[in-house]
Amino acid sequence: MAIQEFGFGTQIRKSPYFDATLRWGAKGFCVYNHMYIPRDFGDPTQNFWNLLNTAILCDVAVERQVEITGPDAAKFVQMLTPRDLTNFAVGQCKYILLTNAEGGILNDPILLRLEENRFWISLADSDILLWAQGVAINSTLNVTIHEPDVSPLQLQGPQSVKIMQALFGESITDLRYYWLREYNLNGIPLIVSRTGWSSEIGYELYLQDGSKGDELWETIMAAGAPLGLQPGHTSTIRRIEGGMLSYHADMDINTNPYELDMDRLVALDIEADFIGKSALKRIRESGVSRKHVGLLIDGPPLTGPNSRFWVLEKDGQQVGKVTSAVFSPRLKLNIALAMVGKDQAELGTRFDVQTPNGKTTATVVEKPFFDPRKKIAAT
Repeated sequence: MAIQEFGFGTQIRKSPYFDATLRWGAKGFCVYNHMYIPRDFGDPTQNFWNLLNTAILCDVAVERQVEITGPDAAKFVQMLTPRDLTNFAVGQCKYILLTNAEGGILNDPILLRLEENRFWISLADSDILLWAQGVAINSTLNVTIHEPDVSPLQLQGPQSVKIMQALFGESITDLRYYWLREYNLNGIPLIVSRTGWSSEIGYELYLQDGSKGDELWETIMAAGAPLGLQPGHTSTIRRIEGGMLSYHADMDINTNPYELDMDRLVALDIEADFIGKSALKRIRESGVSRKHVGLLIDGPPLTGPNSRFWVLEKDGQQVGKVTSAVFSPRLKLNIALAMVGKDQAELGTRFDVQTPNGKTTATVVEKPFFDPRKKIAAT
């Protein structure tokens, strides 16, 4: 049966897996990095349980790569991030922040070091290719910056290890958390990393030839069929349970790392003069006026994630906003992430909040809500 053409024109790109996701039941898409990403394979709660109990395969080709090469590549990459990359080894991945001159967060990508002078910045949703190329123009550093033909898939969940063994053999079990390895799967060129946006054990497979997207998708689904693999999408429920942040929701260009308690990703004592260093020094010395916190929201189960920022009030005054909220069927709680005034960030602080279910109360609690030390993902 022919699949009806979907799209709004060529200005929004389709991934190499787009047709496969339609065949496998994708019903709705969002736009992310100027590309379609599948966000609906049916019941999101079932997608959550599939992730927890078996495994899901997600088209995340929207995580575009910015490739940086050249004799000064390492020096240039350090200029972009406040995280200390001194001991960043070839074959390693790191979660980093990219900051502007005011210390605002431009993106929170995964950085991959494929060779001594070859890096990929695996992006959240913002135009870092343009930023990096603009920085390079006036940097006097010898680097080349472009977007390669690379499109990631995420294979996440407890059965992902066995599926990967079926595809690549026993050696895949030696791949450590936040490390990468190059593979060739029956002529399909891949970089495989032990990473993923799920808080569960899993892998990302970076396809290096877009013409083989359909073949790769079907190969993985066939290998995973005996183990219960399902097509899916990144789970909002699981990522909020794990306290994972979403760019444009939980942070943006006006958010700094200290508001998110991400001090560990800011190394002000290194020699490198990264972008935003002076501003981040001032912010650390003067302190912040707001903090990102976890919330429990009272009332009946939320019917879906929030599609707008819900206002938080205390004594009739606005003191913050809910940035991400969802009902967790495992915890049987409405859980949320929120940005609030520093004076309202203490555990146990209560707020009034207007949700689609009506006006209710919310309480500041510890986050993440589940597996706070990421023991599952790092297994």
